[in-house]
Amino acid sequence: MAKKIEKYDEGDIQVLEGLEPVRKRPGMYIGSTDEKGLHHLVTEIVDNSIDEALAGYCTEIKVSIERDGSVCVVDNGRGIPTGIIAKEGKSAVEVVLTKLHAGGKFGNGGYKISGGLHGVGLSVVNALSEWLEVEVRQNGRLFKQTYNRGVPQRDLKDAGEAEGTGTKVTFFPDGDIFETVEFKYETMRNRLRELAYLNKGLTISIEDKRDGQERAESFFFEGGIVCFVEQLNNGRPCFFKDVIYIDAEHNEGEIEIAMQYNDTYTENIVSFANNINTEEGGSHLDGFKNALTKIVNDYGKKVGALKDEEKLSGDDVREGLVAVISVKLTEPQFEGQTKTKLGNSEMRTAVTKVVTEYFGTYLEEHPKECKDLVSRCMLAQRAREAARNARELTRRKSVLETTTLPGKLSDCSDRDPANCEIYLVEGDSAGGTAKQGRDRRFQAILPLRGKILNVEKAREHRALENEEIRSMITAFGCGIQKDCDTSKLRYNKVICMTDADVDGSHIRILLLTFFFRFMRPLVELGHVYVAMPPLYKVQRGKNEKYFYDDASLEAHLSEVGRKGIDIQRYKGLGEMNAEQLWETTMNPAGRTLMQVTMDDATDADRIFSMLMGDEPELRRQFIEENATLVKELDI
Repeated sequence: MAKKIEKYDEGDIQVLEGLEPVRKRPGMYIGSTDEKGLHHLVTEIVDNSIDEALAGYCTEIKVSIERDGSVCVVDNGRGIPTGIIAKEGKSAVEVVLTKLHAGGKFGNGGYKISGGLHGVGLSVVNALSEWLEVEVRQNGRLFKQTYNRGVPQRDLKDAGEAEGTGTKVTFFPDGDIFETVEFKYETMRNRLRELAYLNKGLTISIEDKRDGQERAESFFFEGGIVCFVEQLNNGRPCFFKDVIYIDAEHNEGEIEIAMQYNDTYTENIVSFANNINTEEGGSHLDGFKNALTKIVNDYGKKVGALKDEEKLSGDDVREGLVAVISVKLTEPQFEGQTKTKLGNSEMRTAVTKVVTEYFGTYLEEHPKECKDLVSRCMLAQRAREAARNARELTRRKSVLETTTLPGKLSDCSDRDPANCEIYLVEGDSAGGTAKQGRDRRFQAILPLRGKILNVEKAREHRALENEEIRSMITAFGCGIQKDCDTSKLRYNKVICMTDADVDGSHIRILLLTFFFRFMRPLVELGHVYVAMPPLYKVQRGKNEKYFYDDASLEAHLSEVGRKGIDIQRYKGLGEMNAEQLWETTMNPAGRTLMQVTMDDATDADRIFSMLMGDEPELRRQFIEENATLVKELDI
């Protein structure tokens, strides 16, 4: 029971001034202080430059990771106003950088459309930086100011003549606030490329100047989200030759939609509002889905493909669809602090109307392609019905049988999922060793026989007929697809433990493909891991050491020499006895696990489709482009 506080009066009330609230509770402003929160700082600054582009004043944004690890963002917009705000007695630059909710985005005509709604972007970055420097080019002059942890070190200074206009912000994140201050090039690159797709005609570049990591890229897409859809499809065969593009005005905003059907069984729809990725969807996505389902059903009945009583579901209509929905509006209403769901009800009506008009016309003008589309949707419906029957059969069996768990599962004794983990082990031999070596209290073992079905090439009902997949679904207990409920997951960690050879790698990617397509929330919430068994055992006399990669082995050998040393290269888990497997791969005190994350779902979807789909040419191209990354290949 908490200890009672005897005294509580006006002296206990704390008033946080200026940027103190940000430093006190940074998570309220950037979501977290981990790697994700760190990169959100860059997004906040870039969003300001994007707002200048949306207003028609910025054509180029340059982002760079400097040699000292700081980040610099430069644009050629109008520049932050530099005049003195009479009420504050300070320059507009200083007010924007030191006052929360100060900016040109509150209806005074500075911006009609903005992603940085709350005016907290620059001030939050300033508050959470060890130091920050701002430079503004405006009216033929250059203005500069420096801050330390949000505190200005001097007034805004006129540093002389300068050409052009724009803002330059350079900052170094505060190590006292963040868990890490090391920026990842790929994370920044992916977001900047996405912004370039969403803002056609805008050039966005990124450069890494750190020693040993030098690289640079520039993004410019004249076709905007049409190029985005083409990239997501990545050369797959498509139903419509060209990407269907819709561009319409709405009040003082804009609705852009690009879509194309491919020959896969999954849908991939990405939605944005004012350049913000609305991961949870919202009214604009609802309007799109509703309109699409109605249009295809109406067209199917019109051409006689669907009888009066027949009706396609939204899932049937969206199978194989790749679409990007981007809306821009003056007063967006986002649900939640992280702004991942659009709440404006009028956007549902507006998007529905636009899609109905444009896509309906497209269907009328392309009758053959559209009849093929309706036929494909009807095939999807029959396959989905078969999958539903398979799921129902699984549920009925679970009720009738004495146990719902697969017989080959060696379960753990602890019944608290938070403490439990399950190893998916390749083969009965390795499974037997793992069962002997595990800690039975919290570690479960599920041996898998051979390679599971490649779900990227199979419909759902085929996957549910596969014995190994059914065993996993039953063991996990959380369901699949839309029925996947992680609160029912029986294990906190799902660990793929396969041999360190080509077959083992293939089985691992098959498992990850299954998780990504059928149980994505497990990956999104960090429940999926890959075990890292050692590649080598080095023995000298009675002393044994294990090494997990070539580099660490070579470093050890160069230190101790090779005389009297016996080196064993493990080809499979079965070559280790139970004690060795526990010591190297299963003991939480010393093992190495690689957590599978969803840092970039768009790229993950593309790569899974490329590596596991039906297009060998795409795989060949990927192998050619990445062959130099492979140092050793097991044949």
